[in-house]
Amino acid sequence: MDVGELLNYQPDRGAKRLRDDDDDDPRSKKVGRELARRLERDDGEDPSGDRKKILEKLMDDDEDADDQEGEPVDESSVKKMILTFEKRSYKNQELRIKFPDTPGRFMETELDLNDIIQEMHVIATMPDLYHLLVELNAVHSLLGLLSHENTDIAIAVVDLLQELTDIDTLHESEEGAEVLIDSLLEGQVVALLVQNMERLDEQVKEEADGVYNTLAIIENMAEFRPGLCTEAAQQGLMQWLLKRIKAKIPFDANKLYCSEILAILLQNNDSTRELLGELDGIDVLLQQLSVFKRHNPATAEEQEMMENLFDALCSCLMLAANRDRFLRGEGLQLMNLMLREKKMSRTSALKVLDHGMIGPEGSDNCHKFVDILGLRTIFPLFMKTPKKMRKAGTVDKEHEEHVCSIIASCLRNLKAQQRTRLLSKFTENDCEKVDRLMELHFKYLEAVQLADKRIEGEKHDMVKRGEILDDVMEDEFYLRRLDAGLFVLQLLCYIMVEISNSGISQLQQRVHQILNLRGGSVKVVRHIMREYAENIGDGKSEEFKESEQKRIMDLLENF
Repeated sequence: MDVGELLNYQPDRGAKRLRDDDDDDPRSKKVGRELARRLERDDGEDPSGDRKKILEKLMDDDEDADDQEGEPVDESSVKKMILTFEKRSYKNQELRIKFPDTPGRFMETELDLNDIIQEMHVIATMPDLYHLLVELNAVHSLLGLLSHENTDIAIAVVDLLQELTDIDTLHESEEGAEVLIDSLLEGQVVALLVQNMERLDEQVKEEADGVYNTLAIIENMAEFRPGLCTEAAQQGLMQWLLKRIKAKIPFDANKLYCSEILAILLQNNDSTRELLGELDGIDVLLQQLSVFKRHNPATAEEQEMMENLFDALCSCLMLAANRDRFLRGEGLQLMNLMLREKKMSRTSALKVLDHGMIGPEGSDNCHKFVDILGLRTIFPLFMKTPKKMRKAGTVDKEHEEHVCSIIASCLRNLKAQQRTRLLSKFTENDCEKVDRLMELHFKYLEAVQLADKRIEGEKHDMVKRGEILDDVMEDEFYLRRLDAGLFVLQLLCYIMVEISNSGISQLQQRVHQILNLRGGSVKVVRHIMREYAENIGDGKSEEFKESEQKRIMDLLENF
């Protein structure tokens, strides 16, 4: 018997999540590649006839699988399956310890073990029975196999876990899902998955698939239980993701998936944002994004990765300590260059600048932005919304919101010489920027008035039906108004009030002149700003909220 036959045989591997770039049936894979390679290295004849037995065993695999398909899946058959799995796992471990240098002696048990892992995929169709995996200690045994010497076995376990944690399956039985996820987390599943990924060679297609499915397990669990993101990041996942993202290998599906998982970990989570900052993750993100400064992404997938990395960066900048890292890593210079280069990255660069400069924590970034001549970049974007910027999914409102927010942040944070430079921009060319400011003010005022009319109509109907307008409903209506353009209108009014209080009479006169000319009203501006002040706050400090409200009210006094 030639071991080459063994190598070329491909038994059925059970169902597995498809990758976009899978050409072949994803279930077909060479089982025991590593063992077969070791067998080939063995010299001399095989006295025990092990190879012959193994080949016969492989040939019988498909027939056995067909027989089992007819069996009904119930509690007793699952128990029997788990028991068989435990026996085969133990037997394989025992023979590996006994004959570490003679693969022929334990190869058959490894194939048996692989078969039972494939059979266990059927449990994923019965999430109500997940508790059996926990009660009979199978979860613990499966996690143990993630560090099996044969990576094929570890990958088979990853495939199984990926199917067991499929998000649709988890939602079919919340109770079964809770039990399984609890057990996996108790067994430090993320740390074990990361250790396994570190030894996989992504040049080998099967092992690259293993990495992809590992990331799918993490995504499934994070979607089912968002709270585990902090724990997962601290168990080595954050470090591995950053290392994989900056690896100098061609773009592929795994790199895209890594960027997606990274963005998920950082959502609404200050602990993971802090960890990323400590691991020099801001520099990694800036290095990866710098590629798109002068070049557009080559494919839709690469564009998706770029957006994921920008989202991750925006998330990180919600944490004050990361603003400083962004400043030191010359993030402002990179974003400013992106705005000038007019490539696809421009829209996202604008969003990053907005996140980096907003609030009192953005003060240093605002000053630096003026120093690197950022005002020359931002004001042309304020004067005219570029047509090229209207890429898929980007609308004028989003662009105008970020630009107005950046200018408002600068007016709030800048001091001394930098503030003077900013205000002088508004007086240039016969106050053309004030004219544009007022044009946008009336555009958004009209949009908000339309939305208010619709909302008032809905409220009237609700009262007629005897429904109660509670705080939750009022908050929902307020969010709808913000979305309709109220937030941009508030920013525009804030800029208006700030420049009117700058001590430059020319600016105040121009604002009032245009308001009177177009039938606007100071009262309306004051009302918008009071509503803005009432709802202000970063959700963290009451002190900040009170001081900011007082500051806005003082500005209104002199408007």
